[in-house]
Amino acid sequence: MFDTNNNIMPRYDLAGRIEHTKLDTGFGGMPSARIGEVEDTSTSDFKQVMSGLVENFNTQLNEPDNLLKDVMSGNKNVDIHDVMTAMAKSEISVNVATQLTGKVIQAYDKIMQISV
Repeated sequence: MFDTNNNIMPRYDLAGRIEHTKLDTGFGGMPSARIGEVEDTSTSDFKQVMSGLVENFNTQLNEPDNLLKDVMSGNKNVDIHDVMTAMAKSEISVNVATQLTGKVIQAYDKIMQISV
């Protein structure tokens, strides 16, 4: 292949040289890593959604303790990296729950200030 100055340019198969990762969005038959909907559309009740979030929150809070017990008891399937990852997820869950609680309280206050 030649460019405009008649210099030889190598041919590269760039599409073939791209390494695909889990973050690809369906390219090359790989599943998408994008987050889907947070809740199922069949759950329209606010109470059900909140109770599901609380149950998930409780599970994520207890997971680091359970993994740490497994590490201390000598379970070879769990290492300290798993515990640290679970602790980070738990910390993020606490931050999200705190922010969510604050937003719900703010929304309730705004609704209560509406005069009928």
